[in-house]
Amino acid sequence: MTKVLLSLHVIAAILAVGPVAVAASMFPAAARRDRNHLPLLHRICRVYAGIGVAVPVFGLATASSLGVLGDTWLLISIALTAVAAAVLVFQVLPGQEKLLAAGADGAVLTRVATRLGMYTGIFNLLWAAVTVLMIVRPGSTTGA
Repeated sequence: MTKVLLSLHVIAAILAVGPVAVAASMFPAAARRDRNHLPLLHRICRVYAGIGVAVPVFGLATASSLGVLGDTWLLISIALTAVAAAVLVFQVLPGQEKLLAAGADGAVLTRVATRLGMYTGIFNLLWAAVTVLMIVRPGSTTGA
């Protein structure tokens, strides 16, 4: 059962977090150039953010099955995942909505797009850190 849970966790991470990371990264640049794609990129981020809830659900089930719920690397990963989710929900998605609602004011677009780019970068860096922790698992005896 552990292998099934781990497989579902990894597949969910790839299929849910990947599209959010890519679409969110494209959004600020698209806001400056071609605003036609913004609604689609925002929709991708919203939908896949919802689907992304499966990642920690399967992750916690896998960790429980492996008996590593108290391991430091996992606790740090959980905390980083929570911060990444908070950045997405409270900064990235609202920033995208601001840009969708913004008119043609170049100064506003630039300011909001720049801030959005920063939060999107933070979101992606947090997920990169979680990925590294999931692979390296400091203190693991597997040698990986």
